[in-house]
Amino acid sequence: IKKAINEVSFTVERGESVALFGRNGAGKSTILKMITGVTYPTKGEIIVDGRVSALLELTAGFDPDFTGRENIFFRGQLLGISDEEIRELEDEIIEFADLGDYIDQPVRTYSSGMYSKLAFSITAILETDIMLIDEVLSVGDQKFKKKSYNKMKSLISNKDRTVVIVSHSIDTLKQLCDTVMWMHEGQIKKIGEPDTVLDEYVNFMENS
Repeated sequence: IKKAINEVSFTVERGESVALFGRNGAGKSTILKMITGVTYPTKGEIIVDGRVSALLELTAGFDPDFTGRENIFFRGQLLGISDEEIRELEDEIIEFADLGDYIDQPVRTYSSGMYSKLAFSITAILETDIMLIDEVLSVGDQKFKKKSYNKMKSLISNKDRTVVIVSHSIDTLKQLCDTVMWMHEGQIKKIGEPDTVLDEYVNFMENS
């Protein structure tokens, strides 16, 4: 039986920004799901020290019958954040999401782009120690992509915030991340500085 993740071991330090990179089926998203506790390893252990927010699937953590505003509190509560803390950041989240009157409409009426705006805004602005992002920077309109990219740069510059990101954009990862972990068929092929690892990946793909 082929394992989604096989004999993988790594450490992410506080304040580090790490990219999980590799072609589809390499095991990147599975690792993020194991860090969040959505799924569990069959052996070994995962040690997480800090409050985690994750943006893995756009609709995860939303109640479709709640409004966008109500889902800000619902999602925050799932993260273990108090209503008082959420209230302090509510206006900032709503302003960043830029959904207009839709913020008070049920999210089941939202398009995928609107989902992505609200989900990213909540995840990026609520105060957590560890942030996990899976391909969300490629979703949404061009204006929001630029805004979310700039927000990610700001978050990554905060050395109290640890970020683990999955993306297929080589240019984005070279600019955002301290470290790249190249995944291949469920194993780590290489960990290192972004330019070096990503250039090796491109060469590998061109010659395989």
